[in-house]
Amino acid sequence: MRHPVSRFNKTYFLLAVLLFVIEVLIALYMHDRIIRPYIGDLLVVILLYCFVRAFVSISPVKIVIGVLLFSYLIEVLQYLKLVKLLGLQHSRIANVVIGNLFEWMDLVAYTVGIIIVLAVEKYRKQL
Repeated sequence: MRHPVSRFNKTYFLLAVLLFVIEVLIALYMHDRIIRPYIGDLLVVILLYCFVRAFVSISPVKIVIGVLLFSYLIEVLQYLKLVKLLGLQHSRIANVVIGNLFEWMDLVAYTVGIIIVLAVEKYRKQL
């Protein structure tokens, strides 16, 4: 018997995959001052939301709160220079996944991304 909160949602999974591809393309090819640093951060929280939503059937608000707190935690770990503390400053993967530069504007970008998620979910609910 399946757990009531776990189920696979193909639509959210495909959105997560699409957003992941966009994020990779941004990381590889965008070297500007707006899209890579801010739009990328805005999209990453939407990607995380869609990924979690693809596998878990709980309130969108609970997922949103979890994703936002997780994103803020990663930013705090960047502020604390976790990658360097772990001795991984030369690891490209650690620097990409955890990051190494705290930016207040990243917190704003995460928040805006989550607001977009909430607006879209509210709109979808009204349909």
